[in-house]
Formats: sequence, structure tokens, C-alpha cells
Amino acid sequence: MRGILAKVWGLICVAGFFLFGLQPAEAGCELVTATHSAPTRVKAVQTSQALALQSAYNVQRKRGWSSVTLSARPVAGDPFWKAVRPNGVPPRAKLQPDIVTAQFYTTCFRGVVVPFVCTTGSSVCGQ
Repeated sequence: MRGILAKVWGLICVAGFFLFGLQPAEAGCELVTATHSAPTRVKAVQTSQALALQSAYNVQRKRGWSSVTLSARPVAGDPFWKAVRPNGVPPRAKLQPDIVTAQFYTTCFRGVVVPFVCTTGSSVCGQ
């Protein structure tokens, strides 16, 4: 009898999980990206990362999290001039190496109108 009750309780928990939209812990994360251009690569990296951090704080406020952690996530370069670069950043425009820290993954490339453009990606997880 006890075994049957345990199985029924387990099924009720699983059903509640799906019915009430409860999500696993890893679902408490969101990818943020930010792209910025500048006359120097260093400035484009710094500003892109600062904008990604600002986006992370916006996600924190929106979701009501008391704290967040950021983890670097690779993202493709995001060109501003999509009409000129409809297929994304061409290989000849990409700058190596990518800049990777614990919090940010930044990809840079030569812009169409500006010298340097960088796109930063980060996974923002909160509680």
C-alpha cells in the first residue's frame, strides 16, 4: 500500500510540475547580447561588455531576482548594416582572437562605416 501511495504522490508531483508551469532551475537563465561600435577595438569591447552588464541588470529587475551570475556564452557578431551584410559578418571582417572572460564572450569585427564593432554574449542566471 505504501509503495502505491508513493507512486501516486510522485505522479501528482510530476503532473503539477507540468500543469502549473514550474520550470527546472536551469530555466532561470537568459542569454543577453550587446553590440557596440567604436574607433578602437578596446573601446568597442569595453562598451559592448558594459551594455551586456546593463542588460543583465534589466533582466534581474524584470524577473525580480535578488542576485544574478553571468557566464560567458559565444554569440555571432551582429552587424548594424544588415542590408550590406544580410548573411552576418563575413570571415574576412572577423578579428581574432575573441575576448573571453568568466562573464563575457566578445566577438569583434571590422564595421562597414565604423572601424570596430564588437558583440558580447553572456548567460544571466538569477535567484
